[in-house]
Amino acid sequence: MNFTKANGKRRVVVTGGGMLTALGDTWSEAYKTLRSGKNCIRYMQDWDRFEKMNTRLACPYTGELPKYPRKKVRGMGRVALLALTATEHAFEDAGLKNEDGSLLEELHNGRTGIAYGSCMGSMDSMVDMFSMVLTNDSSKIDSQTYIKCMPQTCAANISVFYSLRGRIITTNTACTSGSQAIGYAYEAIENGIQDIMVAGGAEELVPPDAAAFDAMGATAYDNAHPQEEPKPFDAKRDGLVIGEGAGTLILEDMEHAYKRGAKIYAEVAGFGTNCDGTHITSPNSETMAQALRLAIEDAGIAPEKIAYVNAHGTSTAAGDVAESIATYSVFKRSVPISTTKSYIGHTLGACGCVEAWLTINMMREGWFHPNLNLTQVDPQCAPLGYITGSGLDLPGAEYVMSNNFAFGGVNTSLVFRRV
Repeated sequence: MNFTKANGKRRVVVTGGGMLTALGDTWSEAYKTLRSGKNCIRYMQDWDRFEKMNTRLACPYTGELPKYPRKKVRGMGRVALLALTATEHAFEDAGLKNEDGSLLEELHNGRTGIAYGSCMGSMDSMVDMFSMVLTNDSSKIDSQTYIKCMPQTCAANISVFYSLRGRIITTNTACTSGSQAIGYAYEAIENGIQDIMVAGGAEELVPPDAAAFDAMGATAYDNAHPQEEPKPFDAKRDGLVIGEGAGTLILEDMEHAYKRGAKIYAEVAGFGTNCDGTHITSPNSETMAQALRLAIEDAGIAPEKIAYVNAHGTSTAAGDVAESIATYSVFKRSVPISTTKSYIGHTLGACGCVEAWLTINMMREGWFHPNLNLTQVDPQCAPLGYITGSGLDLPGAEYVMSNNFAFGGVNTSLVFRRV
């Protein structure tokens, strides 16, 4: 077995994963939901109190979070607790725990790090912080308030909870938080800086997130028909739906994984990231395409090798068109493509990792989910292989890609290889 690439860098593999979304907490649960052909979008009745907000649609995570010892999680708001629980699942899946539930001693030697992100910290603690300015009263602020709302709350809290002493990378880059975390974790391992990395992203569902996109005219508003929203790439799409969740991958040096007899889900074959440098919110198809090319070049393959693309696919007017044009300019063919957001909406900081984990498992399954609610492709979108119906069987897929694009003009692309 060759444990290094042609350029001498170490090969990196995925040895575990965990997620919390409306699809379920395990791949088997998610697979069943994806196969059902029904999305998980809900009408949020408690949002009716908000005036001047058009959308009432969202996709919350409704599972019950574990009861952790209070002393260990007192600095965690909901977003950090979602991240922690997904990470618990990932460590268990990777076989990195002792029988008593503690981590293997090796993970505390400084060679295991963390890369994690979210759009922001917990909203409740932010409200408590800001209340001081409005009321001239600081009594709602305690020693943990800032810890819960700081941007790096997920990464910092997970590192302390598990006593991880390696490199810490915080990727608070909105919709690319989870995918950048995977990419930077991959680079830390391939360059020999770390042996294992915890990588992922999380986001809690709060009404102001929906309101922010609503103010931009970017949210779906067919509130009476949640099952028909969102409509990625469709000519009649009317915007995105906000979701909630968390995803964590365990990345590992391939040689290290083989030596300990770990289960290997896939190899992280390539990563590309860049920024548009043109506009904070308007996508740039040229730089988006370049991010995809960087990932393919890093993988050392031709574009023809990619069997499937998991699209960012937010269902926004400009985003879907720009992404499809960028994708077609790279592949110059009707590459099979679908977006998980048609099932669970846009999970923001979590989407990059959740979608990557699902893409890996679909590759292993040999089946790729369709785009829900896609009945007529927008003629402005490029001629790609938009998957519809009951999905697409591709049992021989060797390379797959997962792409994400964020406000600020941040672009990411990940290539995974079957092992």
